[in-house]
Amino acid sequence: MKAVTWLSLVSLFLLGAMPAPSTPPDICKLKGSVYIEQTASFADFRVFVQDVEAFADLVVYKEQGEIFADKPGHWYITDVKSFADFSIYIEDVEAFADFTIAYTPFQSAAGCNN
Repeated sequence: MKAVTWLSLVSLFLLGAMPAPSTPPDICKLKGSVYIEQTASFADFRVFVQDVEAFADLVVYKEQGEIFADKPGHWYITDVKSFADFSIYIEDVEAFADFTIAYTPFQSAAGCNN
């Protein structure tokens, strides 16, 4: 009986020590500097690149400078991970992605497609 009581106390302690599940970030608000990871497990998000903007969850405009990536869907691709606001991994299979993106040549077209 002592083992069961001890086990249940440990279980309750571990369950209480676990952090509450966090809500996923709103992809429609993603902006800023982005680092492209080579390993999926290191990335904040896994994305699949669509060819057609209409099929993408988020339409992304690649900014030429970090200072201009201040609106949703405006990303500056950086080569330095420590300078990035978030990181992505480009998935080959859409089913493995957290969301889909499409690149646009027009600043005004960037943003969410929901």
